[in-house]
Amino acid sequence: MSSSYERYKRQRAARDIARENIAPRRRKPESRFFTNLKMFVLTVTALFLAGFVAFNLYLSSLPPIENLEDYKPNIVTKFYSADGEVIKTFTAYTYEKVELEDVPEDLKNALIATEDKNFYKHNGYDILGIVRSSIQNVIARHAVQGASTLTQQLARILFLSNERTITRKIKELEVAARIEKTISKDQILEMYLNNVYLGSGAYGVSAASKIYFNKNLNQLTLPELALIAGLPQAPSVYSPYNNKKLAIQRRNQVLKRMLTMKYITQDAYEKAIQADVKLSSVPTIYTTNKAPYFSDYVVKEMQKLGFDETDIIHGGYKVITTLDSKAQAAANEAILKHMRSWGLTNKSQQAAVFSFSPLDGRILVYAGGKNYAESQYDRVTQAIRPPGSAFKPFVYAVAMEKGFTPNDIIDDSPVTIGNWSPHNYSHRYRGKIPIYKALMVSSNVCAARMIQNVGVSPVRQLAKVLGITTPLQYDYTISLGSNGVKLFEFVRAYGAFANGGFVVEPYAIQRIEDSRGRIIYRAGKTKISHQLSLKTAAEMTAMMKTVILSGTGTAANIGRPAAGKTGTTDDYKDAYFVGYTPDIVTGVWVGDDNNKKMGGLTGGTIPARIWKDVMATASKDLEPRDFDYPEIKLDNYTLTFGKTKVIADDENPSNEGKSVTPEGTQTEVTESQKPEPLTETQPATPVQKVKTIIPLPIKEKISEPKQPENQPKPLQTQTQPQAPVQPSKPTTAPVPAGGGNSVNRAPIPMAVPESLR
Repeated sequence: MSSSYERYKRQRAARDIARENIAPRRRKPESRFFTNLKMFVLTVTALFLAGFVAFNLYLSSLPPIENLEDYKPNIVTKFYSADGEVIKTFTAYTYEKVELEDVPEDLKNALIATEDKNFYKHNGYDILGIVRSSIQNVIARHAVQGASTLTQQLARILFLSNERTITRKIKELEVAARIEKTISKDQILEMYLNNVYLGSGAYGVSAASKIYFNKNLNQLTLPELALIAGLPQAPSVYSPYNNKKLAIQRRNQVLKRMLTMKYITQDAYEKAIQADVKLSSVPTIYTTNKAPYFSDYVVKEMQKLGFDETDIIHGGYKVITTLDSKAQAAANEAILKHMRSWGLTNKSQQAAVFSFSPLDGRILVYAGGKNYAESQYDRVTQAIRPPGSAFKPFVYAVAMEKGFTPNDIIDDSPVTIGNWSPHNYSHRYRGKIPIYKALMVSSNVCAARMIQNVGVSPVRQLAKVLGITTPLQYDYTISLGSNGVKLFEFVRAYGAFANGGFVVEPYAIQRIEDSRGRIIYRAGKTKISHQLSLKTAAEMTAMMKTVILSGTGTAANIGRPAAGKTGTTDDYKDAYFVGYTPDIVTGVWVGDDNNKKMGGLTGGTIPARIWKDVMATASKDLEPRDFDYPEIKLDNYTLTFGKTKVIADDENPSNEGKSVTPEGTQTEVTESQKPEPLTETQPATPVQKVKTIIPLPIKEKISEPKQPENQPKPLQTQTQPQAPVQPSKPTTAPVPAGGGNSVNRAPIPMAVPESLR
């Protein structure tokens, strides 16, 4: 009985187990959160699909555009000078229309492969492409993909701006849909090819073929056609005139796309990517442009503000710049006139001028070369050329910061530092002379002695904080300007001498108005920093005044208080003159792009004369005034502007013994009028040495170059102390303004900048 009952229980248990295995397991009930999330996703997807269908129906219902085939581009964005002159007009009114049948197949294929591979399949827009690119851009956190079809690009070119807003994108889709309903695909492609901007003033592919290659469109090779097809994305970036390397890289990307889409063979691809780019030597400029190098700079400044190049050109903006149109015209004329007078007519023989206000940073004159049509290379911001003796003021400024004075005595005699033995022009030496005279006559050995005394590191550091960003070698020879610099940053650094030690950042745009006259950008206060004491700025200005009054820069005398310095490199390959008044700083460079000799050219000749012509015009409407600095007395020197004598001149020795009037004419000076030579046995008035030495702002200590065992005799200075120079009255610091109007600079206090404390 009991065994039967046990057997029954085992069978019952087995049936229960089998029943559980066969019956479906019940799932755990989903949480409320996941249920709601699922419903939300389904709802959003349904709404998106409904919106997609509705938007497509809306676009397909839009009417055609009337008279689209008769469209011709109009004058759009204009750049104005500060005084109201139109200096550049972005326009396509000179473009040559080309029929689609006359466009090479390789160019059409290259453009479609690069910009819109589904051009002949879509209805003017690609919604899925927009969604896909948007997702990619969100993931990358910046724009990595675009989704504009050729039709959308044409809509933007003809009717819209390039503002990056959802509203503009929707309008672009609307117009693209209407264009597709108005004209055929081939007509759209033809209109695009005739109106797209391709850089360097080229509107349309026909203009581009002439500007870049000086050929008709049907004469271009496959690699040349591919280069043009790669330009629409970023015309200035990929322009071979601006960056040949990038242009070739972009061209090869286009060729790769053509190979992928089987428009060209592997053999054709291999040959094309190896081809060099041979540009037109004299491109035709299809724009109205009175200040072309400056206009290019303005475009770059607008791009930094968030505008892209196509938007700048087709946006219909009114851009009010800082340029002084009269001074700019004077610079353009002076460059050509004085270079012709010196016989510098070769295309490689160039000049550049840069001028700005040290009070508020407004760029007044900007010429990157003598002929933009011959060369679009900007020698203001791109060329790195050695400044020669024009670098010496930075060496002497360090000395002034360390406590030396312009009247301290320095030995103008041969010197050897290690393996380096600099010499003066024509091997002329004067013995013991004041520091101010050493700078006035541009003595090389004195500058070498000075940098040996103050150190290379402080000179490099001072140049850096004053705005010279080009790396300077750790070498004594930088005292003579052996290290290349950019004219833009070099002139910016000189601005600190003009305004009491403040470094002011130059700028080019005062305001931008849209096509409706609304101000969408206005310049604020420019960036400034105090890097040099007022005392040093005053002393350096007093010293550099003598350069113009009776030193190497007499040809630059404009008859009003001004200071400056000439610069000439070895073998006459580069010549500089950089100078300033209280209101304007201007720098001039003359040289050869191929680094060839310039036939005895010095900074005191052509550069000084160009500087004089530019500054005479730029300062014509300004009240003549002296620098608002404490008085700096130079011993044995009494000349002032209007009464000038030449004491000595290393760079222009032929001027010695002559008086130079502000107008530049020369008259003989009698023996009784000639200054007595300063010799070791007849010293100048006893030197007064500033007691307090102000250290330079050196962040980290750098060891100086190893000195030779027989070290040259150091600077000869007298030790009679004198109290530091103090301002004659309480003063306040300037507040540079970023607006367009000039400001009256308040006197600058004598102060030690924060970086020097």
